[in-house]
Amino acid sequence: MMKRLILVIIMMISTLGVYSFKMNAIDAKKTSYASYYHDKFNGRKTASGEIFDNAKFTAANRTLPFGTNIKVTNLNNGKEVIVKINDRGPYHSSRALDMSKAAFDEIGDTDRGTIPVEYEIVD
Repeated sequence: MMKRLILVIIMMISTLGVYSFKMNAIDAKKTSYASYYHDKFNGRKTASGEIFDNAKFTAANRTLPFGTNIKVTNLNNGKEVIVKINDRGPYHSSRALDMSKAAFDEIGDTDRGTIPVEYEIVD
């Protein structure tokens, strides 16, 4: 009986350890490139069902859950903005984020199509 109890405790600790490791990996800072939405997408539905507005601080990401707030930092100038994930994309392998024009303009120059960024989940 005692051996079973010890075995169960070891299994629980192992499971919690793996869960903890996975959660920390999700919260880690990531670097990639970001672009911004063209004005033609204003008024269209996003993958989350929201109506897209280029004046709001939102972004698209392929994997982060809808409603997740992330801090995006422009690696060229250090400027930061917080955006909410409300769409899927971008579907270009070199970019991790498609940002609304307002959010992109807050940290970068819209004359440039993409900027190198670091992003992380915020509460």
